[in-house]
Amino acid sequence: ADQLVRAGVGHLTIADRDIVELTNLQRQVLFDEADAAAQTPKAVAAAHRLAQINSAIRIDSLIRDVHAGNIEDLLANPIDLLMDGTDSVQTRYLLNDFAVKHELPWVYGGCIGTEGRLLCVRPRQSACLRCIFPQSPKADELPTCDTAGVLGPAASVVGSLQALVAMQILTGQADAAGEGLLAINFWPLRLHRIGQQARRDDCPCCGKREFEFLESNVLGPAATLCGRDAVQVRPAQSHATADLSAIEKRWLALGQVQRTPYLLRCRLNDPAGIAITLFADGRAIIHGTSDPNRGRSVYARFVGM
Repeated sequence: ADQLVRAGVGHLTIADRDIVELTNLQRQVLFDEADAAAQTPKAVAAAHRLAQINSAIRIDSLIRDVHAGNIEDLLANPIDLLMDGTDSVQTRYLLNDFAVKHELPWVYGGCIGTEGRLLCVRPRQSACLRCIFPQSPKADELPTCDTAGVLGPAASVVGSLQALVAMQILTGQADAAGEGLLAINFWPLRLHRIGQQARRDDCPCCGKREFEFLESNVLGPAATLCGRDAVQVRPAQSHATADLSAIEKRWLALGQVQRTPYLLRCRLNDPAGIAITLFADGRAIIHGTSDPNRGRSVYARFVGM
């Protein structure tokens, strides 16, 4: 985002579900300690920083969790390019479905430990994610931020490569991006292409046009957040809204309550150290547990949506 804004991309929409925490600062260069102290939503903090870099650009910030139930609405306005910097495999397959269905070019970038990956997908022209990996890996098959961490410079390098590919696509020179998945080992430094390089006619997504991730809510109502002792819980209704003022009054007797323009947070009077961050869309982050069942239980008890 930083490099695209500096390059003069005219309109940027940023969607992120989380708030800034101190542990992010090791690699997420748009944020600082003040953002973490204020518990600023990442989309808001990023937009504020980017506007200081290039005030001529329109930047929209969405404090939202992108999932199958809302992606069509969130991305309803015409866009030229989809960029992916998520930490969720399921969300990545969802974005692949959306991009192929709407014939939007998209650029996937990710890193874990000392490794990074980059893929440029041009629907009907190049391999999509499911051409290379037809089935989404199971949750316990891949390392996570908790088990492997993330090398800070790896995130910056992968982000720079994504920005480079974006510029190639937006200037009509997408062929310069190359084909297939680029794998990067940063320690020691090695680059190589892996997986199926050509588009497959039998691909479930771009060949058969079966969009199973787009048509079903594969993320479920609760998900453990990578690198955090926290669980995100979504309300049962995709388009729910939370009355933060009313809930704030209820929570005042439960613990320490903090209200910002973007969220409501309560640290419960609970020896387990549970805290709840609630957003206006009814989504909550339950801090102090990595158990989705425990997260849903806390949500049902104290939020009730």
